[in-house]
Amino acid sequence: MSYEPAPPAGSYGQTPPQNYLVWAILTTVLCCLPFGIVSIVFSTQVNSKFMAGDLAGAQVSAQKAKTWAIVAAVSGLVASIIYVILMFTVLASGTLTETTY
Repeated sequence: MSYEPAPPAGSYGQTPPQNYLVWAILTTVLCCLPFGIVSIVFSTQVNSKFMAGDLAGAQVSAQKAKTWAIVAAVSGLVASIIYVILMFTVLASGTLTETTY
């Protein structure tokens, strides 16, 4: 006689939504820390809500995780572009000069 545990409430016959955890971690490390952390928080909620039987909540958290990962990536890209433009502007204006001692 073998014992098989019952499947978790939310997973019977359904697959969990994608949690976008890899995107969240990469955008946190490479792009924008604050928005990436928000994405990580929502992505970690996906599986726990799904296992609790809250499929709608898991889908909402997955969508929010994806949205915040995109916001983090775009804001990191925009900040990088602004930084490069400012550096070229400063270098072109000649305010950074060599000092000799």
